[in-house]
Amino acid sequence: MAADLTPAQAMLARFGVALAPPPGQVTVRQYLPKVIAAASPTSAKTYGTYWARMDRLWGERPVDTIRATDVEALQRDCTVNARPRERNFRGGRHAGENANSAARAFFRRAEADGLIPPGTSPAHRVPKPRRLPNTRRALLAWEMQEITEVARTTGNDVVLDNLLLRLHTETACRRGGALALCRKDLDTRTGLVRLREKGETLRWQPITLHLATSLADHARLRGVTQPDAPLLRYRNGQH
Repeated sequence: MAADLTPAQAMLARFGVALAPPPGQVTVRQYLPKVIAAASPTSAKTYGTYWARMDRLWGERPVDTIRATDVEALQRDCTVNARPRERNFRGGRHAGENANSAARAFFRRAEADGLIPPGTSPAHRVPKPRRLPNTRRALLAWEMQEITEVARTTGNDVVLDNLLLRLHTETACRRGGALALCRKDLDTRTGLVRLREKGETLRWQPITLHLATSLADHARLRGVTQPDAPLLRYRNGQH
């Protein structure tokens, strides 16, 4: 049957039809671009580093030859070689967890496309590193007061700095929520602001009328005229 495959492919090629290679012939390097193209921008940014490492380690291997031991070795390597970039570095656990999640996303897609049988993902057979208790805490009242005082009295744009702090304090929004804020998202009559945040979540958040008015004044004074235009601006009008 294998001997007849090439003539069949040649005949179909004359009509512009190409047979897909058998699952065992699709390598990790060949399949990765499809996984990346199907991923959301957030997933591509989070997992891109780990997918690139999978390409370096397994690029020439067929997808269905990767085993749980290979995934565990990748996870351990990412954990050991993680760079301590933050004060709350947890010994590479976060890198190991992301490596596992990246591999799971890859093989979940491979299952959906029929490259491996359902339920055979090697990544799902490797447990993720156990998360340690979170070290983050709420700011104390005097800490928040000092931060606000510095923002109000120093810097090259104290108006914008103070407005941002007030927005985050009243809404607890993420940085992305503040940056995505448009003029049409502000309701000065009822004191509401519409926030677009992580995971494409959308919510209307109550704020004080004083903050709503301050945001509207900021937009007007800094040249925001279109409803879809970003609201928060530097003094030169740049978003």
